[in-house]
Amino acid sequence: MTQDHFPPSFEGTWARLSQVAIHGAEYDSRERQPHPKCLEGTRVDLLNYIHRLLDNREQNRLIWLHGTAGVGKSAVAFTVAERMRSLKVTEETNVEKRLAGTFFFSRKHTERCTTGYFFATLVYQLASNFPSIRADVSKSIRDDPALLDPSKSLRVQVETLFLKPLRRLHLRLRGCQPLTFVVDALDECTSEFELADLILSLARVLREPDLPMTHILLTSRSESHICRSMQNEEVRSLVCEIPVTISGKGVGSIISLDDANVDNDIYIFLRHSFGQLGSRHPDFPQPSTEQLERLASRAGRRFIVASTMMMFIDGEDNDPHDQLQLMLELTSELLPGTEVYKLYDCILSTCANPMRAYLHLSVVATLIDPLPISQISTLLGPVGRDVETTLMQLRSVMDIPADSTLPVNIYHSSIRDYVSDPSNCSLPQKALYFSMPSRN
Repeated sequence: MTQDHFPPSFEGTWARLSQVAIHGAEYDSRERQPHPKCLEGTRVDLLNYIHRLLDNREQNRLIWLHGTAGVGKSAVAFTVAERMRSLKVTEETNVEKRLAGTFFFSRKHTERCTTGYFFATLVYQLASNFPSIRADVSKSIRDDPALLDPSKSLRVQVETLFLKPLRRLHLRLRGCQPLTFVVDALDECTSEFELADLILSLARVLREPDLPMTHILLTSRSESHICRSMQNEEVRSLVCEIPVTISGKGVGSIISLDDANVDNDIYIFLRHSFGQLGSRHPDFPQPSTEQLERLASRAGRRFIVASTMMMFIDGEDNDPHDQLQLMLELTSELLPGTEVYKLYDCILSTCANPMRAYLHLSVVATLIDPLPISQISTLLGPVGRDVETTLMQLRSVMDIPADSTLPVNIYHSSIRDYVSDPSNCSLPQKALYFSMPSRN
C-alpha cells in the first residue's frame, strides 16, 4: 500500500503522531543549532571504534559512551548519527537508511527531559524511514489512542508502539546492515527512576528474538545512578562500554573521550576556528603554533573549554586580537581538572560588574523553562536593571537571540553545574552577595 492510497483514518492518526513526536529531540533539529560535530581528522580512533561496533552483526548491543561534562559526547553522537543517516540499509534502496531514530535529551526543554515522549518520537522517525510500517503504527494508535499519552507506562509503549513495527522489519532486513538508534545525554533526563526504567526497556527490546539487527548508542555523564542501571543483570551483558582498553600490536590502548589524542584534536579545532575567524577579519593576525598549543593544553581535553575560548575571542563587539591576548592571559593560570569552572570565573571577571553577571547567569542557567530578556528583568525585580547589557557581556556562554521575544539559553550544561554551588565560583565572595535564585 503506497502512502497515496492510505485511508483517511491513517492520515489523521499519522498527523497526530507527528504532533506528539518531539522533533526538537532529533539529532539535526533546528532547536539544537548550532549542531556540535566532530571536525574531520578529529576523534578518529574513537569514531572508527564506534563504527566497527555498529557494523557488527553478531549481537544487538547497547553502546554506552560516557565521560565528564564538556568532553564532546554530543558532538560524537551527532557525528555518528550523521554518518548512519548517510548509509543505506541495502544497495537496492534510496530511502531507507541505517539511522532508525534519535533522541537528544535536554533539561532546557520540558518535553526533552522526560521519557514520556521518547518512544513516540523514535517510532515516528522509524516509520518515516520505513514507510512500509506506517499503517501498522497507525493501527496500534487507533486501537489504543492512549499510547501517545506521555504518562502511559513505558512497558506498554515499548510492546505496542515500538516493538510491533520493528518486528515487521525482521524478515525484510535479514542479512542487511544493522539499524542504529542514537540517544544522547541520558543524564539530562530529570527523573532517575524514569531513566532506569528506560535503560531496562531498551535492553529488553534488544533481547527480543524477532527483530532486525539493531544497536543503540547511548551517551551520558558517568553518574552513579546511570552506572547502576548499566550494571543491572538484564542490561550489563548487552553493554559495550567506552572508555575501553583495547589491545593492538601487543600494547594496550584506551579508547575514550579524553585520551591522549584529544590535545591534538583540540589543536585542530582551534586552528580551524581561527582560520574561520580570519576569513571574516582579514586583518586578524593568526596565532602562532606556540599560542595554539598553549590554548589547547589549557583546555584540559575538554572541547567545551576550547569552544568557549573561541566564543569569547570571536565576540561581536570586541577586537578579536585584543580578546585573544586577554584569553592567553586569563588561561595562563588554568590548572588540570579546574579548566571549565576557572574559565567561567575568567569570563565573569571581564564583565563590568561580575557580581551582577554571576546573578544573571545563575537565573538563566537554573530556569526550567527559558525566558526572554524582558521576562528575566521582571523576574529579577530591582536588581534586574541593565539585564540586557549584562547578559550581552556573557555571549560566550549563552545564546542571546536577536529577536528579544525569544528565550535566552546557556550553551552547555556545565554552566548549570557551575552556578549550582557558589563554591564552584572562586571570584571574591563579595561577588556572590546575592543568593542562588530558585528554579520556577
